[in-house]
Amino acid sequence: MKETNFTIMIKIQKAYLNLLQHDVALLRNNANERSITHKLATYLQDEFPEWDVDCEYNRNQIETKRLKHIAPPSAQDTDAHTVYPDIIVHRRETNDNLLIIEAKKDSFRGKDYDAQKLKLYCEQLHYLFACKITFPTGKKLSPDIFSGNCINLQDNSHFD
Repeated sequence: MKETNFTIMIKIQKAYLNLLQHDVALLRNNANERSITHKLATYLQDEFPEWDVDCEYNRNQIETKRLKHIAPPSAQDTDAHTVYPDIIVHRRETNDNLLIIEAKKDSFRGKDYDAQKLKLYCEQLHYLFACKITFPTGKKLSPDIFSGNCINLQDNSHFD
């Protein structure tokens, strides 16, 4: 089946609902982002059974995964930086890169470069879809909250 923005978002939402059903304590207790994305990735694996779903995976086949011009930009930044995407849906040891997800908790207070990273992942590492997810945490949590946005490479102007 050929994936579309719609089918990708449906699968992400199904995985998110499983996260809420089985692991809501992670969100309610404002657990570490890696703990939350790991559990989401386990539910995404069910939605993408013919793909590999990995967290913090820093490989581009056998090479280290790198992006050029990642924020914060600097005049001295002439090398690519090693990157660790929150979640990827891909086929290991190939160039088949379906989906990349960057996530933040709504309690995050630092500078967020995720939109810029997602655009670069699509341009430089050829992911077909990119999604930014914001996890609700603490008392703001409600079962109907899903804050995610998925784009297709052909429309990555959305990240500008």
